[in-house]
Amino acid sequence: MSDDDPILNVQDLNAGYGRSQVLFDVGMFARRTGAAAILGRNGAGKTTLLKTLIGEIQPTGGLIRFDGVEAQNEDTEKRVRRGMGYVPQEQAVFGTLTVRENLLLGAVTQRDKSGIDMVLDFFPKLGDRLGQQAGTLSGGERKMLAVSRALLGQPKLLLLDEPTEGVWVGVIEEIADRLQQLSREISVIIVEQHVELALRVADYAYVMDRGQIALEGPSAEIKEDPRLLRYLAP
Repeated sequence: MSDDDPILNVQDLNAGYGRSQVLFDVGMFARRTGAAAILGRNGAGKTTLLKTLIGEIQPTGGLIRFDGVEAQNEDTEKRVRRGMGYVPQEQAVFGTLTVRENLLLGAVTQRDKSGIDMVLDFFPKLGDRLGQQAGTLSGGERKMLAVSRALLGQPKLLLLDEPTEGVWVGVIEEIADRLQQLSREISVIIVEQHVELALRVADYAYVMDRGQIALEGPSAEIKEDPRLLRYLAP
């Protein structure tokens, strides 16, 4: 498969919760490397979109083509096995287990566990916390651990929902730098309220409004678009 083929191609995607439709004919794509940001005010449908992409929500219509294969009818486990990773907005670590135990669970499919050394190089702070219970980590360290666990699944595409929410400002920049570094190797999709950071990390951006894509384009262009503030205002 050509490197020019997108790792993810979404067309006319509709989804919601019961009778409440949230996504309306959403279309988007993600390249095999690079980062795409999904922006929008609360309730715009951003998290619902990620949950539909990973398979936690079953779409009512549309196409999700992941790595050349239609995925809209696959369950989450199969999408993960095929290379889709997901770090949800809510707690994504096992608080009563140590950092080392959390990482070992993430690396369960790896025979030699060499990926653990890789993620510790990526987030050195975690190397100093291996024996510490994950629930006692700072918010930023828990985010780092959640991303590390997802990376141990060796994803081709990583979906991140609010990776800097609740994180101290001094750690936000470190996470942003790591995500930029990561996006040179795999595809990353970031839902993020920190708009300036998201547009710096991502090279392409989608702005959602009421369950639809209202704006899209290169991040540098979206940043200068006068309509952006309209779609982000509460």
